[in-house]
Amino acid sequence: MFVRRAVTKDIPEIARLLYQVNNVHADIRPDLFLHDHRKYTDEEIEAIIKSDDTPVFVCYEDVNSDKLLGYCFSVFEKKHGHSLQPVKTLYLDDICVDETARGKHVGTEIFNHVKDFARKNGCYDMTLNVWEGNDSAKAFYEAMGFKVLKYGMEIVL
Repeated sequence: MFVRRAVTKDIPEIARLLYQVNNVHADIRPDLFLHDHRKYTDEEIEAIIKSDDTPVFVCYEDVNSDKLLGYCFSVFEKKHGHSLQPVKTLYLDDICVDETARGKHVGTEIFNHVKDFARKNGCYDMTLNVWEGNDSAKAFYEAMGFKVLKYGMEIVL
């Protein structure tokens, strides 16, 4: 497999997978997510890709493939404050593996690449959020070594 930073020619394939990940969330939380929508427009994806603050990584079978197997959107964050250690974090905003490529270690390949990238860029840690009910994603992240940092809770009114 081949993982690299995303470029503008990847936008149509990233958009295709954005629908898939959105529908996973819509199945879990139809009260919050609309089916058959996506998180970003093509223009927003392009701006995200072009920013060094929001690296996006893509995974293809090899350098000549044109079908995207998966992606990871990430964001550099700096935590600081009167009572916080000044650390640099890579927040994993979105990881998606094409539904036809699941179980083929695409997610692991992407994750390991992003983890190496975070280390090389001086990050203290990587963080992410996973929706309650997305048990397969939670199991994957735990297998990658993630531990609970904090809980986000809600009450629907």
